[in-house]
Amino acid sequence: YFETRWVQTRDETWLRMTKFWGKLFLINFALGVVTGITLEFQFGMNWAEYSRYVGDIFGAPLAIEATVAFFMESVFIGLWIFGWNKVSPRVHALSIWLVAIATNMSALWILLANGWMQNPVGYHIVADAMGQMRAEMIDFGALLTNPTGWYKFTHTVTCGYVVAAFFVMGVSAWHLLKRSNMDLFKRSFRTAAVFGLVSALAVAYTGDLSGVDVAKIQPAKMAAMEAVWDTTTGAGLHIIQIPDEKNETNLVATLTIPKMLSFIAFRDTNAEIKGLKDFPKEERPPVWPTFWSFRIMVLLGLYMIFMAGIGVWLSRKPDLEKYNLFLKIMLFSIPVPYLAGQLGWLVAEIGRQPWIVYGVLKTADAVSPSISTGQVVGSLLGFIIFYGGLAILDIYLMVKLAKKGPDKDVNSLFNLTGRR
Repeated sequence: YFETRWVQTRDETWLRMTKFWGKLFLINFALGVVTGITLEFQFGMNWAEYSRYVGDIFGAPLAIEATVAFFMESVFIGLWIFGWNKVSPRVHALSIWLVAIATNMSALWILLANGWMQNPVGYHIVADAMGQMRAEMIDFGALLTNPTGWYKFTHTVTCGYVVAAFFVMGVSAWHLLKRSNMDLFKRSFRTAAVFGLVSALAVAYTGDLSGVDVAKIQPAKMAAMEAVWDTTTGAGLHIIQIPDEKNETNLVATLTIPKMLSFIAFRDTNAEIKGLKDFPKEERPPVWPTFWSFRIMVLLGLYMIFMAGIGVWLSRKPDLEKYNLFLKIMLFSIPVPYLAGQLGWLVAEIGRQPWIVYGVLKTADAVSPSISTGQVVGSLLGFIIFYGGLAILDIYLMVKLAKKGPDKDVNSLFNLTGRR
């Protein structure tokens, strides 16, 4: 958007914004590529039985993601980095639009794959040449149109948009507090606030749709998310609630809105919510992490809508920089959408246990039989050390460049030291 505005207006401030935020984007992009490669190896090394059993289905969207979306974003990110003053401004702006489209396309294929794990469709179980059973795809169109995958995609991608918006607002807030590059960071803050509010509302809407889908296809997860122990018709929503998993009850369940949970889950105030006691204990997800991850995620979502709304209102004022308390809160709110996103994935993945492919393959049956616990622990520690180091480097560079601010020389893109 920033570069498009520069192409339209030739206002140098938009160009400086493009290059400043572009550098921060590229640092994060590089780390994302490195972490994604490791996941591909995990399928064959730690999850060999999973790959053997469902690889015919799960491998297809991942292959499309790698050969189409990732290839496309890699090519055009290179053009964007090295194409300054070598291609026309319109072509250069188009290249970063194509990167944006490709990254969203990557998310689509990955989340369609995850959606299939949550709600497997378009397959049948057959015996392979060795007589072992495995899942085989019979309807690729069913995978493409699986509503669970599309709910995952829209919810996850809009969450990513909120991450971006709060990052831009937070860094902009720091510079506004320092009274540096006021016009540039006021524009950045205003744009991010509007984008963030729209995205945060979209997260809430898509999350609601995803919740309705969960109630239909994964009733045990729904019961764990709301700590419902006994099957209830016209179930109420408890505003204050503390589950007691050991005794299969709630220590506290008060401030109840009658029939609201049934309405939220099924759009019917008299709908039945199946309780956890109706599921075998070995097929129940862990309640404590699922319940609290969901509750905290929702609270953080409401917080982000509220703060983005205030940001839109204050950004319209000419003296935004005078609201010191609000700007400090926005600076320290940068991690909030990151945390909310991770909590959402805890709900999605812990909440479907003990299944790795819901109703088809259990997690315990998906691991590599020849890998020992010690090997898993050792490799995990190695990855923690390696990627922990990369994370430290990533944060260091991001903080260094964010505090440094935009280069005075608009012809510079990778000016880390202050020299061209």
